[in-house]
Amino acid sequence: MSVPPYTLRVAEDPADREACFAVRKEVFVVEQGVAEDLEYDAYDAGAVHVLAVREDGVPLGTGRLLHGAAALAKTGADASVGSLGRLAVSRAARGLGVGVALVRAIEDAARARGLTAIDLHAQTHALGFYERLGYVVYGPEFPDAGIPHRAMRRAL
Repeated sequence: MSVPPYTLRVAEDPADREACFAVRKEVFVVEQGVAEDLEYDAYDAGAVHVLAVREDGVPLGTGRLLHGAAALAKTGADASVGSLGRLAVSRAARGLGVGVALVRAIEDAARARGLTAIDLHAQTHALGFYERLGYVVYGPEFPDAGIPHRAMRRAL
């Protein structure tokens, strides 16, 4: 199967932000049953959101980077570490490399902000995906929104 042409961009305008939130709703709220009030949080306002969009404008995936004070609670209070989160790829785009491209774009955004590493909280079924991208598990399994997770980190 060939990969449909798509682009990645930082979601700067309200329409892009809404596209990010629509993908997250499709994946986390509808597919996984995460409560909507848990999915959207105060961190969204200051986060760097990255959006993958098919050439016809259909959003395919999204992810966000927390940095600075917003990331401290998620990174062991290390200001040089960012937090990758809310990575979501629509069902139709899975297996096409969109997730990998989003992670790499978020890593680029972290490097541009002078960060030296990225932490994330991975759903346990996705550990292999992140391990293939160089992330290493640390700490015990924990629940987040009722879903088992593990903390992971990658030096940039």
